[in-house]
Amino acid sequence: MTKNTMTENTMTENTGRTVLVTGATGTVGHQVVAELLRRGHTVRALTRDPEKARAGLLAGFPSGVSGVSGVSGVSGVEIVRGDLTDPASLVPALDGVTGLHLITFGGAMFAPLETGPEIVELARKAGVRRATVLFGGEETPLQRAVEASELDWTVVQPVEFMSNALEWAEAIRTEDTVREPFTGRLSAMIHEADIGAVAAVALTEEGHAGRTYLITGPEALTVQDKVDALAAARGRETALVELTEEAAKERWRAAGHPEELIDFLIMVYRDTPPEGRTVVGTVEEVTGRPARTFAQWAAEHAAAFRA
Repeated sequence: MTKNTMTENTMTENTGRTVLVTGATGTVGHQVVAELLRRGHTVRALTRDPEKARAGLLAGFPSGVSGVSGVSGVSGVEIVRGDLTDPASLVPALDGVTGLHLITFGGAMFAPLETGPEIVELARKAGVRRATVLFGGEETPLQRAVEASELDWTVVQPVEFMSNALEWAEAIRTEDTVREPFTGRLSAMIHEADIGAVAAVALTEEGHAGRTYLITGPEALTVQDKVDALAAARGRETALVELTEEAAKERWRAAGHPEELIDFLIMVYRDTPPEGRTVVGTVEEVTGRPARTFAQWAAEHAAAFRA
């Protein structure tokens, strides 16, 4: 790789290893970028706001990524302007790309993208070989378009993200307490870096075409298990208070959540679907190494939970 800084408009010479990542500053997207860099690939990050994305990428990479160095830039990463809701804007970004990581939502309020057929056709014309789709909770028009295409596609379907625990950070820092309903519920939550790793493998190696990968962590944990792991990581006792269903609803309403989201949360927390609480070995099968534990995640993020 010859680039030492991120650029907005200058495209990398096509080496046959360039991957375009959409949603690159998101929870999963920057992990896809990080894993691709670890594997020696050149990455192009698509964004509607290059300046904001540049800061987000620099701040968001795990510390162990080769080529990440303070404010000097990220070797092998280009930031390019584009918008999935405007397929014509993707044409320059797709030049020389052989792999494409897609999110399925865009625009206001994370509305499902309706531009899947146009995006797929542009990818085909550009010579893209492989595509991964990050499952967004339900099948979307973009996912259907990718699955109907001639691309070697893979759907990456994670369960609950370990990073959801960051929602507790303020209460833990200020009160040493977590308040949640249905505390006995089980979650086989997944480290976001493992989501990125599975996607990176599917984008760059043979044998993953036409597959939908449900990915989980290595353990099914209760809320108490998670709180205990966070307490151990931060070195301070942390209490768990179980909320009633009605108290949880009132808290979510006060936070501005719409009623349909509140109903969904109650449904999945009260009776978590089997796929959300059943451990599967996909991460190790695809990447060759075990999935990361929540204790590992907690240790990595302990500072966020300390006063």
